[in-house]
Amino acid sequence: MGLKTWIACAALGATVVTGAGVAVAQDGKAAENAVKVRKAQMQIYAYNLGVLGAMAKGQLPYDAETATNAANSLAAASGMRIPGAWLPGTDSESFEGSRALPAIWENGDDVRAKAVALWEASTDLSDAAGMGLDEMKAAFGPVGGACGACHKAYRAPAN
Repeated sequence: MGLKTWIACAALGATVVTGAGVAVAQDGKAAENAVKVRKAQMQIYAYNLGVLGAMAKGQLPYDAETATNAANSLAAASGMRIPGAWLPGTDSESFEGSRALPAIWENGDDVRAKAVALWEASTDLSDAAGMGLDEMKAAFGPVGGACGACHKAYRAPAN
């Protein structure tokens, strides 16, 4: 296992599956906060992916500094360990407003692998973003693929 993968596993592994040792969400406020923090992290992803995607599509002019900043923010967000954000009992069937399917707590190894894939793709994009539009575009696709792989398996459709 490479250093990059080891760091990602250490940062993400326990958080996603066990809630980093926090008890099952029996406290309504804890559950509400867990869902809010997950949504906030996803908004950070979406914002930065939006900037990069607009550049890739030609909707915004490519700017190396802006691309690098967005990619660095995405990589940082994808590597964040947020204790208590993935509390069991905050799934879409148990908590209104959550889109996390219950399966996310049942498939720890797959969730960890998907989290690592997102972090690796994001750090690769971070490395490439300032090197030119073509390099950024090439590194952008795997990030979208990593996001989509997790969402297909573990996110409920929007109402």
